[in-house]
Amino acid sequence: MEKLPPIEKIPEAWSAIADGRVSMLENEAEVHSSNWGKIYVVRWDENTYSSTDSATYWQRYAGYPILAVLMMQGRLPLNRQIATNFGEINWTDLNNRHKRDYSAAVAEVMSTLRQKGIDTAPITEEMQLVYQALSALTINTKRGRNKR
Repeated sequence: MEKLPPIEKIPEAWSAIADGRVSMLENEAEVHSSNWGKIYVVRWDENTYSSTDSATYWQRYAGYPILAVLMMQGRLPLNRQIATNFGEINWTDLNNRHKRDYSAAVAEVMSTLRQKGIDTAPITEEMQLVYQALSALTINTKRGRNKR
């Protein structure tokens, strides 16, 4: 992969999975945004993945829809127990509130989890594990198209 996404995109992928917002098809998937307002189309052909989400399209790194698909395919680790901690988070509002400072958005979520009595150390360790696996993947990403 030419450009790695920010590590903070991993919890967004966990949210999509925890909320059931990822619909896997034969060579594509539909991933709903966290506020259910948009549907992103992820397609793959062997080691090439495309997506219509903004990060993949404009920033040229694998956005959370691609990460979620890679987890669902078993190409990235998926700890479902950890992922459930990220259900029902509106990342659209959260990221807007933090002006796209993804680190600050994840810090807020982790603070909320700690207030609920959840130990976030294993979550941080799992994020590192997933990120290491992502950096070792030999895939290409490209802009997606909505038309089928």
